[in-house]
Amino acid sequence: MFADIVIVGGGASGMAAAIGAKKTAPEAEVVIAERLDRVGKKLLATGNGRCNLGNKDVSPAHYHGSFRSMSGLLGNIPADEFFRSMGVLCTADEQGRMYPRSNAAATVLSALRMQLDELGVKEVCGFEMSTYLRKGGTYELSSNGGQKFICRKLILAAGGYAAPQYGTDGAVIRLLREKGYRIEKICPAVAPLRVSPDSVKGLKGVRTKGLVQAYSGGKLLAGEEGEIQFTENSLSGICVFNMARYCQEYEGRLEIRLDLAPDMTYDELKVYVLEQRTKRAELELNDLLTGVFAKNLAVYLVKNTIGRPMTDRIADIADKEIEKLCCRIKSLDFTVTGSSPWKSAQVTAGGVHKSCVGDDFGSLLEKGVYLCGEILDMDGDCGGFNLQWAWASGMAAGRNCGDSLKGADR
Repeated sequence: MFADIVIVGGGASGMAAAIGAKKTAPEAEVVIAERLDRVGKKLLATGNGRCNLGNKDVSPAHYHGSFRSMSGLLGNIPADEFFRSMGVLCTADEQGRMYPRSNAAATVLSALRMQLDELGVKEVCGFEMSTYLRKGGTYELSSNGGQKFICRKLILAAGGYAAPQYGTDGAVIRLLREKGYRIEKICPAVAPLRVSPDSVKGLKGVRTKGLVQAYSGGKLLAGEEGEIQFTENSLSGICVFNMARYCQEYEGRLEIRLDLAPDMTYDELKVYVLEQRTKRAELELNDLLTGVFAKNLAVYLVKNTIGRPMTDRIADIADKEIEKLCCRIKSLDFTVTGSSPWKSAQVTAGGVHKSCVGDDFGSLLEKGVYLCGEILDMDGDCGGFNLQWAWASGMAAGRNCGDSLKGADR
């Protein structure tokens, strides 16, 4: 099959690239080659099915990786304007996170597919690319199923390693590494962080507000307040997700510190606990902190800090034990044993380094090849930042690819 432009990957950036390319070069034959049985499957799962498609704040502080220098283009293609042009109205919450007004990811995917259909972009599903080769002025793409494409221009939008259940297993990144592209160290980002099961024993299912800080060798790397969730072997929640990318650089040397009472100073907390010793004097230690924390968390903190039988009377605890407990509440430390499996990750940290890609998203190693989305060394915080990068980089790569066809012999 021949096409002017083939886009490998029918996810968010691939669809945006197809729209950008076809609008720029309307006469071009543009095809999306997707490995799954339909495009956009991962998109349906974003934002817990609501599709957190962007964020009002697209400042560089929310992005990481060698493409951070290109974060300026994010403001050129605001997500709400991009989708308004397709008839989708968006709303934003207090954190600037944008969602379709319908609160349904299916609304977003349907609008994208209708736009692709209206523009005349073809979708070929079930195409799992195994390799591509340059032959003269064209590229020949081969699939594991024996299918072939010949195209004049190629856009790689196949994603990274995150969420392989939605068709992104890093195969194209591995192929690019073999072709000589510089690939920055890969690790899950926007993902839960694994800790020793013993360190969170009894906390499974607990949710609490707090300050999460990432440390390595005593150095503070980042911090964020929000909801913290505990599982049988990990810490989760948006504020934890945003620390996951540090596993890339500080593997084996990363610690997470929780302040479970960020709205109180140590002295204020101590006064509160001393008050409870008086008010709840005849109760058991189990009930010392149940006025401020969920029962499981309250018991965990007292049991793992004071070390007394939990049937002891609250009145019997000493001032030094209360001080130790307050320190634990303000500084609860966990050693990170790794990021959660790719299946639990939302985004890939690492990817093709900026030194291999021009400002037009064209490859500096292979003429006529463009790259966009998660395949590149750029990841954002949790909150719509990664989909904003997908739309913006996809549209830019598509436009520049389409523009490169102008004036060429057809």
